[in-house]
Amino acid sequence: MPRRRSPPRLYLDPGRRDWVIRDGGAFIRLGLPEAERAAAERRLGEYLAAKYEPPRSDDPLICDCLNLYVTEHAQHAATARRAISYQLGNILQWWGTKHVSDVTAFACREYARTTTPSYARRCLETLRAAIRYYSKAKRVPLQVDIWLPPRAEPRARWLTRSEVARLLWAARRHEHLKRFILIGIYTGSRSKNILGLRWDMLDLNGGTMRRRPYGVAESKMKRAPPVRLGKRILAHLRRWRRLDDPRSPLVVHFHGAQITRAFSTTWPTAVKAAGLGPDVTPHTLRHSRATWLLQRGIDPWQAAGHLGMTTRMLEQTYGHHAPEWQRDAAEV
Repeated sequence: MPRRRSPPRLYLDPGRRDWVIRDGGAFIRLGLPEAERAAAERRLGEYLAAKYEPPRSDDPLICDCLNLYVTEHAQHAATARRAISYQLGNILQWWGTKHVSDVTAFACREYARTTTPSYARRCLETLRAAIRYYSKAKRVPLQVDIWLPPRAEPRARWLTRSEVARLLWAARRHEHLKRFILIGIYTGSRSKNILGLRWDMLDLNGGTMRRRPYGVAESKMKRAPPVRLGKRILAHLRRWRRLDDPRSPLVVHFHGAQITRAFSTTWPTAVKAAGLGPDVTPHTLRHSRATWLLQRGIDPWQAAGHLGMTTRMLEQTYGHHAPEWQRDAAEV
């Protein structure tokens, strides 16, 4: 019986120390050094998508499921596309040559031992989504027993008002960081929504802010509804509008230029200067806003709408901060 051919995979040339796609007897050089593994994995995903049309099978290869998922579903879903680009190499290295029937709870546990529990869970969730998509697209009933590592405990770190004041003082020389902190702490918005905030998304007279540009569809995973603005942040925004160049479209910018990634130097420098620990990240501002709302006894429905999350998520993660949390039960 002939040996089953392995799917295309990444190969590190031991002489040149650069990445190659090995496809049977063919070697496709990518021109990427050893340090750029993530870029090589993305190129492998593009190569698979361009080369293969997965056949219909009652027990398909995992690589065929992933290929169909990438070429059809992930091309139209930004969240899935980003997940695949970072996880594809890791998933294929373990599962690529296996069939769907090889995906068992035992195999999933063995795979989870090769990396961190949180990353293993994300990869296995992507694997499950790919198999389900193949089953639906090809109309093949596939039954798999995918075991997932437990979810990580949600981060509980939040800032007090005095800690926020220290952080703002530490960021006083960096206008873009100061604006980021104030918008984050008073609206609870995610970093990407703050960095993408444009002046035409603000109604300074009506006191509302859009979290996503006009014409951009809302993500199913990360809701971004409009938010009503309070007096404090409105005063800051009106002052910034007077100070900014009228031609500048962005609220948070670096000398007029768009900030395309998270703060790599100014944030950790300000955090350290404020006497805060490395567990304080930009997302901590969102945690702090949620905590403050519940500590003040704000109705969970209002708080959840203000933050752009479900009431279930709000109560699961921050419910213990509410002043009435378990008060009646504790007195029984």
